[in-house]
Amino acid sequence: MTELNSTSAALLGLLHDGPKTGGQLVAAATERFGGFFSVTRSQVYRELPALTESGLLRLGKQGPRSSQQYAITAAGKRAFKSWLNTEPGPDNVRSPLILRLVHAGSLTPKQRAALVESARVQYTARVDEAKNAAKASADPYEKAAADFTVAHNRAIVKLLDSIPE
Repeated sequence: MTELNSTSAALLGLLHDGPKTGGQLVAAATERFGGFFSVTRSQVYRELPALTESGLLRLGKQGPRSSQQYAITAAGKRAFKSWLNTEPGPDNVRSPLILRLVHAGSLTPKQRAALVESARVQYTARVDEAKNAAKASADPYEKAAADFTVAHNRAIVKLLDSIPE
């Protein structure tokens, strides 16, 4: 594995805290950076064998219900640090909500209203969650990311509020 993708790098970063199973990685990713970077279960289980085969991870202890722990290797730590020191490139925004809004003309007025209201409730709750995460963060970089998540979710709520009823 010569170049890490963002998902692989996210997993390596999470494994700096200690060995984890795939399920634990999914949960940790959602908790730690779910507000600005999504990692799906299928992505995690696709990346783990490739990272192991590349020597960036090693198999750890067998967990409950035959779950497999993974631990980062010295090569994995070097690869992660190298990834951190590269240019990030452009952000790729993949918003299922925005995609739906772009195509909302195909819905009935009642369906459009339901889509907007459901999203408003969801994103308003995300603003509150992100505010709590920002308040709880002692690390200035994690706090900056949490503040970004607050601003991003507020921007989505503002977008939804701008849609005529």
